[in-house]
Amino acid sequence: MRDPTPRPSSANPVRVPEDLGFGSVLGRANERRLLNRDGTFNARRVGLPYLSSLSAYHTLLTMSWPAFFGGVIATYLGINVLFALAFMACGPNGMLPGSAPGITSHFAKAFFFSVNTLGTIGYGSSGPGNFAANVVVSAESLVGLLGFALATGILFARFSRPIGELIFSDTSVVAPYRTKTAFMFRVVNRRSNQLIELEATVLFSRLINGIRRYDKLVLERPGVVFFPLSWTIVHPIDESSPLWNVGPEELAATEAEILILITGTDETFAQSVHARSSYKASEIAFGYAFVGIYRPVTADGVASIDVRRLSEIEPAADAAPAG
Repeated sequence: MRDPTPRPSSANPVRVPEDLGFGSVLGRANERRLLNRDGTFNARRVGLPYLSSLSAYHTLLTMSWPAFFGGVIATYLGINVLFALAFMACGPNGMLPGSAPGITSHFAKAFFFSVNTLGTIGYGSSGPGNFAANVVVSAESLVGLLGFALATGILFARFSRPIGELIFSDTSVVAPYRTKTAFMFRVVNRRSNQLIELEATVLFSRLINGIRRYDKLVLERPGVVFFPLSWTIVHPIDESSPLWNVGPEELAATEAEILILITGTDETFAQSVHARSSYKASEIAFGYAFVGIYRPVTADGVASIDVRRLSEIEPAADAAPAG
């Protein structure tokens, strides 16, 4: 296997490897990838105090929608259960006799009375029956005001936060391109919004003599101004490329991984967004090329692509030029 480590000389000094924050120690003989396909990292920080590392606001903003609504519902039910127990502790006269007519269970009456209090519903038939119950009502009213304001603010922040939702092709390819060979993958915008001024950074990571090394791949087109359809990102492989004369066996043997960062601007919010992904050696197809995804132009002159074919590849000898 060719050792790509540069040799020091007066004309060619040793170049400091670029790591983009991973470092050379991370990923030694690591079976897991450094960067998951969905953009999350496998690296972890441990040893921090629990309270100082806890960020409830960040967690609520970044968790999935099902998890967010599940957490809101669970919190809402939990608060009402706690205050229902507090109303039950106020004694049999804690709630007026007319509250929750037709419900015989003491806990059920207290629970639905808590729901009315927390939501400031006030049907007119419910009310606290003694001093202790009025104290609980005062506390629950404050919790309701702060809780609903907080939930509304977080819900608005989640809706208004711009997120880069790019779809990366499932497989990248190494195939003939123009007069040489190139490493290529495709991306498309998942959402209907428009992204402008996109820039791509592609990093080649692999193990050399037990140390993880990183090299930034030079792209034929590192950025695009507009992104209405798809973008095939191309790294020409020539004598200056770290992928020169590197085959699939060597990529697998060196735990190689191609790390990708794409940044751009969401024109709706005029804010920067980004997306990350990576390709392991098993996700790089040698001798294949992407199939065409452009559909026939419509009668009124509108061009379109079929996103469902974003990841489709075919033998390079029968493939059309990437675009």
